[in-house]
Amino acid sequence: MQWEKTSWRKKPIKQHPVYEDTQALAEVEHTLSQYPPLVFAGEARALKEQLAKVAKGEAFLLQGGDCAESFVQFNATNIRDLFKVIIQMGAILTYGASCPVVKIGRMAGQFAKPRSSDMESIDGVSLPSYRGDLINDVAFTPQARKADPQRLLQGYHQSAATLNLLRAFAQGGFADLNQVHKWNLSFVKDNAFGQKYEELADRITQALAFMSACGIDSKNSPILRETEFYTSHEALVLHYEEQLCRQDSLTEEWYDCSAHMLWIGERTRGLDEAHMEFLRGVKNPLGVKIGPNATKDDILGICDILNPHNEYGRLNLIIRMGADTIKEKLPKLLDSLKGEGRNILWSCDPMHGNTIKAQNGYKTRNFDRVLDEVKSFFEIHKANGTIAGGVHLEMTGMNVTECTGGSQAITEEGLACNYNTQCDPRLNAMQAIEMAFLIADMIKGMR
Repeated sequence: MQWEKTSWRKKPIKQHPVYEDTQALAEVEHTLSQYPPLVFAGEARALKEQLAKVAKGEAFLLQGGDCAESFVQFNATNIRDLFKVIIQMGAILTYGASCPVVKIGRMAGQFAKPRSSDMESIDGVSLPSYRGDLINDVAFTPQARKADPQRLLQGYHQSAATLNLLRAFAQGGFADLNQVHKWNLSFVKDNAFGQKYEELADRITQALAFMSACGIDSKNSPILRETEFYTSHEALVLHYEEQLCRQDSLTEEWYDCSAHMLWIGERTRGLDEAHMEFLRGVKNPLGVKIGPNATKDDILGICDILNPHNEYGRLNLIIRMGADTIKEKLPKLLDSLKGEGRNILWSCDPMHGNTIKAQNGYKTRNFDRVLDEVKSFFEIHKANGTIAGGVHLEMTGMNVTECTGGSQAITEEGLACNYNTQCDPRLNAMQAIEMAFLIADMIKGMR
């Protein structure tokens, strides 16, 4: 079937909202189609070039951000603090592992989430599941849980505002390496890893002073003053994505201009389904979440559909298997692909396979289990002769208590202190910084 941006509508689809008012949906879609693109094709091409280096082992991918962005919690402070943590982690990985880092936020569009059940029941009452603010509301009422197409417009406007601020931070001096000490959030500084970061920042400052004495500083070298920062989200709501799919005036190729990189979830990666059909036709870098039941045929099918020309940097397979299961499943999967010659960027999502429910009812993830999956990911790739290219983390810049463990030793009882997520538990800023130091050690070990 020839690809068109509407051809997904002829395919079966999963995890997609059903709108009762189709006329209201059509009006919203028309409005979105007239709005400016959120990102530009040239930016997506630049990211693909950077990801090609990752796939070849010449750089490392750091992808992180909210499990699901919120309309209610939207403010400049939360955007700034998440950006701070990501560029902090990038500095740790770059300096600690002597490795360029490609930074991609789960931001400016990560509003929709697949769910394990279509319905949610509380005290004998069943309502449609909350699927993220782009679709419905978290409040447990019949009206709130209806899919509302007006939310697509709100998602666009919030994404535009977020991108505007991110670009200002990345290019306007906030990311200047001379500000490296100022990136450390106040609640992080007193922790052992926060202090370790301050020591690293001292070394970076000393290196910058030496470079300045040699005539190289942020005034004459933009690379010291600015950073490249890209956005990504799961392309789940295709009514939204289709309207932001635009034809590039330079190349005449189609790009999904809602984000620089899009990915397909584990639940929606069927080879003959709508999400695969839509994304095969856009030229953005793409990701696909890969769970423990994926087979060689699944992987080759994904490659054939999404990367038929076997381009470096086009396809990122994001492994999400769980700390125990990855040890058994990933070696077999990688071994089955030997000799196939597929140019795949392999990254690790250590969050989703390690989600549990605590005794007090909170959904959580244990830091040590998350870390164990990342360690296994690196070790398995080293043994297989393939490249562990990056990590994909659900995290926030806030001082939340959603994941247990780490150097803060958050307990299940402590989850109630500041459990603030609308969907899945996230690493807080301190846990993210700790993870970055430990991953930097792993990268050094691989090299």
